[in-house]
Amino acid sequence: MNYRNNPKAVQALIRPTEVHKDIFVDDEVFELEMEHLFANTWVYVGHGSQIPNPGDFYTTTVGDQPVVMVRDNDGTVKVLNNRCPHKGVEVAAPGCGNTGKFFRCPYHAWTFRLDGSLLALPLKRGYDPQVFSECEASHGMAAVENVRDYHDFIFCRLNPVGQSFEEFFGESLSTIDNMIARSPQGKLEIAGEPLRYMHECNWKMLVDNQTDTCHPMVAHESSAGTAVHIWESSGKEGPTPMAVEQFAPFISSYEFFEDMGIQVWENGHGHTGVKNSIHAAYSPIPGYMEAMHAAYGEERTKQILGDVRHNTTYFPNIMVKGPIQTLRIFKPVAADKTLVESWAFRLVGAPDKLLERTLMYNRLINSPTSIVGHDDLEVYQRAQAGLMSRGREWVNVARLYDPTESQRKNEATNGTNEWQMRNQYQAWGRYMTASMTEAV
Repeated sequence: MNYRNNPKAVQALIRPTEVHKDIFVDDEVFELEMEHLFANTWVYVGHGSQIPNPGDFYTTTVGDQPVVMVRDNDGTVKVLNNRCPHKGVEVAAPGCGNTGKFFRCPYHAWTFRLDGSLLALPLKRGYDPQVFSECEASHGMAAVENVRDYHDFIFCRLNPVGQSFEEFFGESLSTIDNMIARSPQGKLEIAGEPLRYMHECNWKMLVDNQTDTCHPMVAHESSAGTAVHIWESSGKEGPTPMAVEQFAPFISSYEFFEDMGIQVWENGHGHTGVKNSIHAAYSPIPGYMEAMHAAYGEERTKQILGDVRHNTTYFPNIMVKGPIQTLRIFKPVAADKTLVESWAFRLVGAPDKLLERTLMYNRLINSPTSIVGHDDLEVYQRAQAGLMSRGREWVNVARLYDPTESQRKNEATNGTNEWQMRNQYQAWGRYMTASMTEAV
């Protein structure tokens, strides 16, 4: 199938209760996602605490586009395309650091201000001023025009034209608000480097999984179930270990997840855990409640900590866990390859024991040496291989489908409803074809 310059063919990949397997396995569809989907949506770049000082930078990707997030001299955050306009070399080295007052290309020493504008170049006299002024290179490193710093969470939209940040995220930003409010000082900090884990599967499988509540008790029985069994067979002497507290909810019953609820927001966003979640029954951390009461008062603290939503999917490719302070990025590498980054946050002003719990959860669940994460990894890889079969063409997302849901928005529903998955794929179709339609 030829999908390029064919928005009708792309839109036909999404049905109300099914999605075509090509959205997971077709290389041309993947290329169009990089060109259109990741350009038309607001994509997470990084956190302000990664670049606290002027000149601090962090390199990453938005879709397949290399970018650098940098703190300018005025304190604002800029996102630049990480490409020298001279010969195309990536200017900022992979990773993070401080570039000083300017960026310097390692190839020919062209230099650029922190906002990307051209500062100087060697042997400038060799360029005719009039001719050079008409060259694209005279404008320096291309800056991303649409950047939003939302309480230190940095997002950008590559396409100059499109939905505003507020229109795109709407009420879904309440998850970020809640995670920030869990700090007695209302402030988060990135805690170290992320755990990076390569998955041989399409990136949307991981996004889909975040609100799939019918798999934990099946896929994780051998890992989380075994850990709980060992603890129970040992006689359960003393306090329940932190690891067991984190493992045990993964094998909760279908009824638990049904009652937990799912919130569906516009534009592909949504979260599990409306009334309850797997993060609701952790042991109290000494000193934390006192710090929260001092900062917010008892009633407001109850509201903040009573919001125990599980996984919040921010379309297209991040998931946030407010109660455990983690964020995962699903970075597309190829149609069948995804790099997952799992970041942990420190609640500023909270006891260190909370950060210990966050880091333990990240290691146990999300790391390359995790126990639970490998269950999902195997399923993703088997799905990627299985979708190459010609026996069936469509993937089913019909559970608890209601034909009227397309006219409704921002609703809570049964915790095993696949409405949120359908919501993501419908958003995928819209943002994939928005700029394709303009180009035709």
